[in-house]
Amino acid sequence: MNHRTTRRRRLLTGGALALTAGLVLAGCGDSDKSGESGDGASAKKPDLSVGGAYIPVPAMDDMAGGFFTVTNKGAADKLVSASSPLAGSVTLHATVGSTMKERKSFTVPADGTLDFSRGGNHIMFEKLKHKPKQGDKVEVTLRFEKSKPITVSMPVKPATYNPADSANSTEHDPSNAKTHSTTDKHSSTDKHSSH
Repeated sequence: MNHRTTRRRRLLTGGALALTAGLVLAGCGDSDKSGESGDGASAKKPDLSVGGAYIPVPAMDDMAGGFFTVTNKGAADKLVSASSPLAGSVTLHATVGSTMKERKSFTVPADGTLDFSRGGNHIMFEKLKHKPKQGDKVEVTLRFEKSKPITVSMPVKPATYNPADSANSTEHDPSNAKTHSTTDKHSSTDKHSSH
């Protein structure tokens, strides 16, 4: 009889411990999930802006290159595509060594920049509807994995234009002040809007 009582106590104690452990684990699981869907997911989002955008006057009638810098003051994002009324298609390219390769996306690092510049990353305007001339402005919409699309007005610069050579003369390039928006349009006058 003593043996049966001891065995019953062990079973009851073991069952109570298993039940308590199960409740504790279930409680931890719920609090972890609420943390993920609450503060963790919305703590930091990408905060993108585009500046320094330009297109050199193209040498060919059917394609052109474009350059710009995406600045991110938030969490990481990805540039996944681009489009323009000027072109039948706009593709993303990287230059590796001396070879140009099409890419499906580019990472925009958290609190960093993604540069599209001569000899490196760039976008290609293909199947041009007309050849842009110096002084024209070309609208381009950049699409991202997480952020809303950003529409940029890219001025057409001389074929030999290099922003590094003209770092002190940015007053003619309104895209330098471009902030993220899907509807902003650039004008030749410098207007400050409140956000």
